[in-house]
Amino acid sequence: MQALPKSRLLRFVEQAYHLARRAVARYSSKFSKRRYTLHQHIVLLCLKVRKNTTYRTLLDELIEMPRIRSAIDLEELPSPSTLCKSFNRLDMAVWRVLFNLSVTPLPTNGVVGIDASGFDRSHASKHYTKRTKLTIQQLKVTLLVDTKSNAIIDLHVTTTRKHDSQIAPSLIKRNTGMVAILLGDKGYDDQKVRTIARATGVRPLIKHREFSSLQKAWNARLDADLYGQRSQNETVNSRLKRKYGAFVRSQHWWKQFRGLAIGCLTHNIDKTL
Repeated sequence: MQALPKSRLLRFVEQAYHLARRAVARYSSKFSKRRYTLHQHIVLLCLKVRKNTTYRTLLDELIEMPRIRSAIDLEELPSPSTLCKSFNRLDMAVWRVLFNLSVTPLPTNGVVGIDASGFDRSHASKHYTKRTKLTIQQLKVTLLVDTKSNAIIDLHVTTTRKHDSQIAPSLIKRNTGMVAILLGDKGYDDQKVRTIARATGVRPLIKHREFSSLQKAWNARLDADLYGQRSQNETVNSRLKRKYGAFVRSQHWWKQFRGLAIGCLTHNIDKTL
């Protein structure tokens, strides 16, 4: 009987497992029970986000996935609470390392777009918020997206209404080696952003807010073809929401930030395939 080819899901698991083995040790400490490895936990958490499901449903489906279990040497399925605790224990720094490693195999050209999008918080009851006239803030997620491969280079998440021009400088400074040209809309039209970009060797291609004829003339002189590549940000934002959900399920803000970082990591692994 001819062997079945590898599915996209199996290749995703293998790539996630490879990144996990490069990023973290096999066990969290010498006192670990050594029943499951950190590598297995990371892959299962990424798989949960990719399938946009719950811990319980994921583990139920894994019963019928022997090739997936074999790829990560998983002989016994953990309980949902085990995965939940693992998600709580793994620091954001670990996911940052994994996220940076996920960008490495993707082709990039240094032309990077910056844009923000909102993600809903699903834990609040719609009936309760309407009855009590409460307003639940969205999470503001700012992404740096490479226009060649649609790879997410970096992200910034906040629960406040911080202006785009206040977020951009930190993202520029963190990714000086990855960004040659920065594409941004009028929300990033700030002299501080342009100064920081030029000081770090980045060419800012940001539209000016039109308060005078001079600013209109500057916008008219922009390279339309190059600036048009900024639409890749909209594509990535839409893809994240369609594939992995337009909202976060966790109740604590730090878990919400972590979940969005895993979503961006999952997107990059998918693009690698």
